[in-house]
Amino acid sequence: MGQVFDYDLGARISPALGLILLQPDETLEHEIRSVLGTDVTLHCTRVPSAPTLSRESLALMENQLPAAAALLPDTAFSVIGYGCTSGTSVIGAAKVADMVQSGRRAAGVTDPLTALIAACKHLELQNIALLTPYVIDVSQGLRDVLSDAGVATPVFGSFNEAEEARVARIDAASLIHAATTLGQSPDVDAVFLSCTNLRTLDILRQIGGAIGKPALSSNQVLIWHMAQLAGIKVDLARFGPAL
Repeated sequence: MGQVFDYDLGARISPALGLILLQPDETLEHEIRSVLGTDVTLHCTRVPSAPTLSRESLALMENQLPAAAALLPDTAFSVIGYGCTSGTSVIGAAKVADMVQSGRRAAGVTDPLTALIAACKHLELQNIALLTPYVIDVSQGLRDVLSDAGVATPVFGSFNEAEEARVARIDAASLIHAATTLGQSPDVDAVFLSCTNLRTLDILRQIGGAIGKPALSSNQVLIWHMAQLAGIKVDLARFGPAL
C-alpha cells in the first residue's frame, strides 16, 4: 500500500466566470478566452440547440438551461453568461437568469442582449445599426426587444442565414462590408454585429475606424458586461475604443 499524505485546502481560487454556449457555437469560447487574463477562471458548458435557427427552436432552449448550468462545477461563480443574443430575445432576459440560477447559483447572470443594452447606456447610444445573420422573424424579434429597452435600430441588415454551422463560416470581408455599409448611415450612432457565433473581435477596430463610430458585437459586449459584474478588468482596447 502506498503512503497516504495529509493536505491543506489552501489553494488560491481565481475569480470564476461561467459560460453557457450553444451546442454549435464555434466562436464565443475562443474569443472570450483570448481576452481574459490568467487571473480569471472560465468554466464552460453547452446547451442543446437546433442546427437550424428559428424562433421556435430558440424557445426550446429555455427548459434546457437548468440542466446545462448544472453541469458547471460547484464553485462560487461571480457571473454566469448565457451565450445567445437571439435566444435571449425570444426567452426573455429575466427568464434566462431564473433558469440559469435554478441550475447553478451565481452572484450575477447576463447575456449578450442585456450586455448590449447596458453598453448602449454606458456609451449613451440610442440609435444603432443592427447587423445579424438571422432570418427575418428572429431579427425582428430582437429589434422589438431593443426598442422596448429604448435602443432604436433604424438601420438594419441581415445575411438571412438559418443554419448555425454556416454562421461561423461568414468571412471577415463579408462582415466588414455589411457592417460598414450599415454603420455609415447618419441616422445611427454605432453599429452592432449580433450573434456569438460570428467571428467579430478582430475586425471591430477596422469597422469602427471606417465609420468613425463605435463598432460593437455580441461577444465584445458580453465579455465587457461579465467583467463589469464580476469586478474584474479585461483589455478590450485592442478591439476598438468603444468599451
